[in-house]
Amino acid sequence: MKVGILSPVAWRTPPRHYGPWEQMASNVTEGLVASGVDVTLFATGDSLTAGKLDSVISSGYEEDKTLDAKVVECLHISNLMEKASEFDVIHNHYDFLPLSYSKLISTPIITTIHGFSSPKIIPVYKKYNDSSSFVSISNSDRSPDLKYLATVYNGIRTADFTFNEVADDYLIFFGRIHPDKGTLEAIQIARKSKQKLLIAGIVQDVNYFKEKIEPELDEQILFIGHAGPTERNKLLGKAKALLHPINFDEPFGLSVAESMYCGTPVIAFNRGSMPELINNGKTGCLVTDVESASEAVGTLNLIDRNQCHQWAKSNFSSEKMVSDYLVLYKQIIQGR
Repeated sequence: MKVGILSPVAWRTPPRHYGPWEQMASNVTEGLVASGVDVTLFATGDSLTAGKLDSVISSGYEEDKTLDAKVVECLHISNLMEKASEFDVIHNHYDFLPLSYSKLISTPIITTIHGFSSPKIIPVYKKYNDSSSFVSISNSDRSPDLKYLATVYNGIRTADFTFNEVADDYLIFFGRIHPDKGTLEAIQIARKSKQKLLIAGIVQDVNYFKEKIEPELDEQILFIGHAGPTERNKLLGKAKALLHPINFDEPFGLSVAESMYCGTPVIAFNRGSMPELINNGKTGCLVTDVESASEAVGTLNLIDRNQCHQWAKSNFSSEKMVSDYLVLYKQIIQGR
């Protein structure tokens, strides 16, 4: 089986610090290669893979601001599509635009829909309902207008994370510094529960950070910036809990799976995919507001960290994700 993986080119694959779609494209690619599949990763030239790398863009347009995103996008996607006949299946992680090529080639395309940036993009997916295959990353993140082949949960690279049975005395917020992610709410939860909070992530909304977050920083509330893989593992693994007070219906939540794999329970607002990721009361707490979240902090001693680890290992490993995708690839190829 020959598989072409189309990764986004906003960031390197895998990303240095942020780039969840690129991270998933990498996890699928490396998992397939480890399974003996012939894989070509279409990504930026500085990307890292054990498979074959094909690139026409040297670096991500978010990392090199001299690049025009639309031009880069056109060059990148067309590069794969012009080589489509070399593959048995193409796995698209680049949203809706590659679908516009799907009826012009004979190679089947499977698209992982990592989320909808806007309802306005759904008509493009809908147009290709009967000629392409769509996969959702959670049951909650599905449009009633689309036909789905399956749900495949995102899988983390388990080798990058370590189970830690004993926690240090702090809570952690790990994610984009943006109102959607609930950074301010995490601070409020820490204040109410009288806990130390570490905030890790890139500042995506500068005004929000300067006006709402920065004034709150002190000896109790610490901002440590973005964290690479090694730091991520240590920070998540040693925390008492991950605070995930999201203000939107999140399609998945990679840090939630990573945290639980490390043994760290998650306190999350009950929105989007959270009920699918968190086994309420056993691997974390699903709450509705800051008040109930701060109360949940007091119940963390009732959660078995080993149970968090086993839950994540069984449901959100890259090994399981790759196995699920291989089943779908074979199904699609046989149905040609």
